[in-house]
Formats: sequence, C-alpha cells, structure tokens
Amino acid sequence: MAFDTPGETPWAIKGELILNCNCTVFCPCVVSLGQHPPTEGYCQAWSGVRIDEGHYGDTDLSGLNVGLMLEIPGLMARGNWKAAAYIDERASEDAYEALVAIFSGKARGTTGLFSVLVSEFLGAERAPVVFETEGNARRLMVGKKIQGEIVPVPGADGNDIVVTNTKYWMGPDITVATATKGRVRAFGRVWDFDGRSAEICQIDWHGPR
Repeated sequence: MAFDTPGETPWAIKGELILNCNCTVFCPCVVSLGQHPPTEGYCQAWSGVRIDEGHYGDTDLSGLNVGLMLEIPGLMARGNWKAAAYIDERASEDAYEALVAIFSGKARGTTGLFSVLVSEFLGAERAPVVFETEGNARRLMVGKKIQGEIVPVPGADGNDIVVTNTKYWMGPDITVATATKGRVRAFGRVWDFDGRSAEICQIDWHGPR
C-alpha cells in the first residue's frame, strides 16, 4: 500500500451523490436524522457517487465513480445495515483499496459512521460504474446490477425543491428527486423503485476527523 493505516490517513472527496430508496415519498431520514422510520418501515436503497476531485493520502481519486447498495431493517440510527460497494474498474489498486476504506467507514471522518451502523458488509468489487448527467437527469449504471435514473422534483417557480441547512450526514442541502428508473439485481436482491423517493447531494467529505 502506498499510504498509511485506514483511520490515520487524510482523505477528501468532493462531487455529487444520488440515491433512490423504497420510500414512497421523500425520505424521512433527511430531516429526522434517522430517528423516524422509512415510509415502508425498512429501507432498501442504491446510491451513486461521482468524485470530481479527491485523494486518500497521496492517492488520487479524482474522476472515479462508486455504486452502493444499502439495506436497513428499521430506523436508520439503530444500525444493523447491510451494504455493498461497487468500485470503478478504472481505479488503480491503491485507489480501489482507498475507496473500500472510505465507503466501509474504516477511513473514519464523514463516512466513519458506516463502521458503526453497517453490521454486515456484503462485499466490494470492481465494476463498470457509470455516472451520467443529461439535462437535470442523473443516471447510475453498474452493469446489470444497478440501473437507475433520477430527476429533481420541480418547485412552484420551476426550480428544484431543495431542503437546506440540514444536519444530514451526507451534506446540508438535499435536492428532492424521484426515480424514473431504480432497479437493483445484486446479492440475491431484486428491487424496483421506479417512481419512488430519490435525492441529490453535493458532497464535501473528509477524514479521518
């Protein structure tokens, strides 16, 4: 490895995160900070991260994408999450290991809560992770495993509806969105979340503190 032990190495990521879950209306976790149950009583979600600029120690992470699958049995804050990560196949070996450390929570910092909340890390694997923006639509494609597209919900003046100044762990400003496609075929899960809750967040994460 070209860098120090996870949990000690300085890292930072800036970019955009998209997420689609099984909530029928906008995810209650954003404003309740995980204290209110999802609309269906449990959470199933896929997420995509586009890294515009980032590093882990001396390892450059800029330009890479990550796909995530999350399964939460009840209240987000209670933990017992299951998670899996798909790491951009273009990542170098060091970048791959760095992204696994960040998205498993081992690198601490912004994503450190994953190490507490995720009780079963289903695994990480390399995959073709494509994150596209066309107009206001965002798409995530991880082969046939995750195929999603989300669009912002327009407000009264035609601009996006944005929940601002939150204490949500991902970032303070969350754009309310909906999925035009949300399909997961991975780790024995078969999910279809077309028309369900989605969100967009500009991220500025760092660690280990």
